[in-house]
Amino acid sequence: MYSLNYKVTTSTCDSEGKLKLYSALQMMQDCSEMWIDSEPEVKSYFASKNMAQLLASRQVEIVRVPLFKEELTVTTSVYEMKPMFGFRNTFIYDADGKPCYRTWSMGAFVDMTTGKLNRVDDAVATSLLIEPQLKMNYRDRRIILPKSGGQTFEDIKVMRADIDYNRHVNNANYIRMAMELLPEDFKIKGLRVEYRVAAKLGDTLSPTMYRLDDGFVIALSVGNEVCAIVEFTE
Repeated sequence: MYSLNYKVTTSTCDSEGKLKLYSALQMMQDCSEMWIDSEPEVKSYFASKNMAQLLASRQVEIVRVPLFKEELTVTTSVYEMKPMFGFRNTFIYDADGKPCYRTWSMGAFVDMTTGKLNRVDDAVATSLLIEPQLKMNYRDRRIILPKSGGQTFEDIKVMRADIDYNRHVNNANYIRMAMELLPEDFKIKGLRVEYRVAAKLGDTLSPTMYRLDDGFVIALSVGNEVCAIVEFTE
């Protein structure tokens, strides 16, 4: 298990002094990325093969939203490894060790030169520390869009600030964009996101939102290709 300590600061808070979901996602993402430092064999292998693990899907359960100045600990651990995919839990705990956010995610192993999936050698895969899968309500990673009834919104231009070191839109930014389309009084308790095609600088994302019985699902597309599907539940 790998962990990072955080404090809820001004820049991570919303207008009510609560941790922004966007900021919580950035904390989770940072911890997951830094985890590779605890696996030197995997880190060396990925560097030699010009490979990376890119997020393919994430599910988040919001137990409690932390407040300004709270001390938090983010932990991440791998619970399953396949030749081209890895599965991990990333939880955020408060100062009393109680979970505020429970998440699981699937990462895809990608050749950064070709952009295609790449298989990890068995020896490297077996070197990984595999830890117990943590308790939460696990849902399907695939999100099915309704066939009709979607509401379209104004296109969103991908800006330089949206791009990360992999040279495409950072995972958390899709969710930030989608959240702006939700009704202001909508209280998010659950989140699922499926990443399909990476949007790049200069692309234009077209949002379509569908109403669900317990929330909304939003597709962000470039042309006919869906880049990300984000589901919010109350």
